[in-house]
Amino acid sequence: MMIEDSPSNAALYSTFLKNAGHETVVAETGKSAISQFGAVEPDLVLLDLQLPDMDGLDVIEEISKNHRLPPIVVLTGNGSVRAAASAMRIGAVDFLMKPCSPDKLTEAVTLGLERFQAKPDKPIESEVAGARTVAPPAPGKTRKPATPGPSGFFGQSQPMENVFALIEAAARSSASVFITGESGTGKELCAQAIHKASPRHNGPFVPLNCAAIPKELIESEIFGHRKGSFTVAVQDREGAAGLADGGTLFLDEICEMNLDLQAKLLRFIQTGTYRRVGDEVDRQADIRFVCATNRDPFEEVQAGRFREDLYFRLHVIPITMPPLRDRGKDVLRLAERFLRDFSTIEGKVFEGFDDAAAEIIETYSWPGNVRQLENTIRNIVVLNTGALVSPHMMPALPGRFVKPAAETSTSPGGEPVEAPMTSVMPSDRWFVRPIEELEMMAIDAAIRYYDGNITQASRALNISTSSIYRKKKAWEEREKAG
Repeated sequence: MMIEDSPSNAALYSTFLKNAGHETVVAETGKSAISQFGAVEPDLVLLDLQLPDMDGLDVIEEISKNHRLPPIVVLTGNGSVRAAASAMRIGAVDFLMKPCSPDKLTEAVTLGLERFQAKPDKPIESEVAGARTVAPPAPGKTRKPATPGPSGFFGQSQPMENVFALIEAAARSSASVFITGESGTGKELCAQAIHKASPRHNGPFVPLNCAAIPKELIESEIFGHRKGSFTVAVQDREGAAGLADGGTLFLDEICEMNLDLQAKLLRFIQTGTYRRVGDEVDRQADIRFVCATNRDPFEEVQAGRFREDLYFRLHVIPITMPPLRDRGKDVLRLAERFLRDFSTIEGKVFEGFDDAAAEIIETYSWPGNVRQLENTIRNIVVLNTGALVSPHMMPALPGRFVKPAAETSTSPGGEPVEAPMTSVMPSDRWFVRPIEELEMMAIDAAIRYYDGNITQASRALNISTSSIYRKKKAWEEREKAG
């Protein structure tokens, strides 16, 4: 369903989508979209935020009262960060600016359908009276398996409002941005929001996690290489610098980069030129640099692990992502959104949390931040059934809980003091499965928790990195073999 008030735009974009094999129903007003939605049951919504009769976000809110929402792609002429952030709050999977090319539109729609569409082959029967059901696919349509769950930029708390304001200011500039924050706070989503609201929004956004790439290969990943320049260089390869030309290069966990490569990166930033590994010719690229780290970058400078000149080149516009424990009511709002999204993906009928479960979510400190919350909610949805989440459905939450505001004690300096609470344990049946499967789940969870950093995951699990690589390779080969 395309909710678009301009007939010419609607006709143009419908043609783009028809050529790509998609059938489109157009609603020119918000009220028309609301009235048609139940009969159409669209697999995806293309939403204009500025409609003649009501705000696009209000349309989605009204529809969500009576229907499960499909993936939403916002297509609008308003490119402000506020608009992008608002779109992400309702769970939009992409945010496109008008005018939009056929390739970008069809790519956004295709990815939205492939990544987020639920796939039940028959209606899911209600498990409680009045629970909503998941409709079957329309005749002739095949729903692809859902892959990783939605993870948008969301927040209504004051710390997040401050972040949105900084993003909006940064997006208008071409200056380098340095994002800091704990693991799982949304540093890459912040970088994407800057890119999408910037004049480079039609250019590529190329993310590179410096911690997830072996140190001997990271130079090649950034700058590319020529065939034969080292043992496994069997063909010429374009690096992230070449791929990001005209757009944004996001260097995540940049403090993991070795000092020699930092010097080459500094030269690239200063001159706009780089050289592929094994090449003798300099190349040029027009790139906006955004980087991030979960460490204190200035402490890394003082410790001699990060070049001071590179720090001052990149640290032009600093943005600090707040930890989830400092975001107040955002925690429960995020949990409710993840519950709704994953229920659709997994074909479940969860509608919310009971009071006890909501209190646990609001009082836990969430050391893994939004990523940990998201994985926890998916665990609940996958392993349980029902309409309301209760404490016995929740997996073990390691670490500490924060006392409710009315009971919070303070230190002499006025800081809130965390108090230990009993972790919520799943039922014993959760652990009754093959040891190899539990081992695989533990390794995957550790890798996700440490944002793909195999070294940190191996330390936490007290096994070697080579063991992790070997076991993952064995599991992948077994899966391919069926």
